[in-house]
Amino acid sequence: MEEQLKAAAKAIAQAKSVVALTGAGISVDSGIPDFRGSQGLWEKYDPMEYATIQAFKTNPGKVWVMLKEMEGLVLGARPNPAHEALAKLEAMGRLEMVVTQNIDGLHQAAGSRTVIEFHGSGRRLVCLDCTRKISRGELVGVEVPPRCVCGGLIKPDVVFFGEPIPQRPGLVAMAASQSCQAMLVVGTSATVVPASQLPMMAKQAGATVIEVNLEATPLTGHVADISLQGGASDIMPRLADMVRELVS
Repeated sequence: MEEQLKAAAKAIAQAKSVVALTGAGISVDSGIPDFRGSQGLWEKYDPMEYATIQAFKTNPGKVWVMLKEMEGLVLGARPNPAHEALAKLEAMGRLEMVVTQNIDGLHQAAGSRTVIEFHGSGRRLVCLDCTRKISRGELVGVEVPPRCVCGGLIKPDVVFFGEPIPQRPGLVAMAASQSCQAMLVVGTSATVVPASQLPMMAKQAGATVIEVNLEATPLTGHVADISLQGGASDIMPRLADMVRELVS
């Protein structure tokens, strides 16, 4: 592991452009279970019944029961050392941006400034009819399912299954993946399309792909040049410290 960490730090220190792709695994130590894990929400709620846009439109009250539980997890969470390590890499000038599949806002809370929210944000709401963005503070005491002043259904400003990735985040993430010289893939198995295509884009463009995950993923031994197996909140601070030593 130590030699792999050194190799990863060297690749990050020498790259002119580094992009990070993060997934649910980076937020587990902040108290947000991986939705697909043994303690995740998908064990309790069938995603085909609760997480598709059609399910939401058909029975929004039912889906909002799950959303309220998810909201409690997200709004009560705080950044962990892995989020903080990525913010430090950015502050060093060694990380161009974080592309996250997460909706928890923890990268921004940790101090990261350039964050592309690939799947939207659970800290914002949107009206399906008039597309007005709504703060959660406006929903205090509102009935479930909440409705906009225009009468339209309100949902979290996140991508449900069956919805497209917002155009700007998608384009920015793809362009960065194709132009970076190193990509950090942290806490994601890279199986959900289209986010899963970003490491392959980086690899095909000649970037060094570094993955940090608790276990082997489809990237391991194929797309990833360096695989660091372990918890993100343990590995990422060590990696950031090594990079600091190399660039200082």
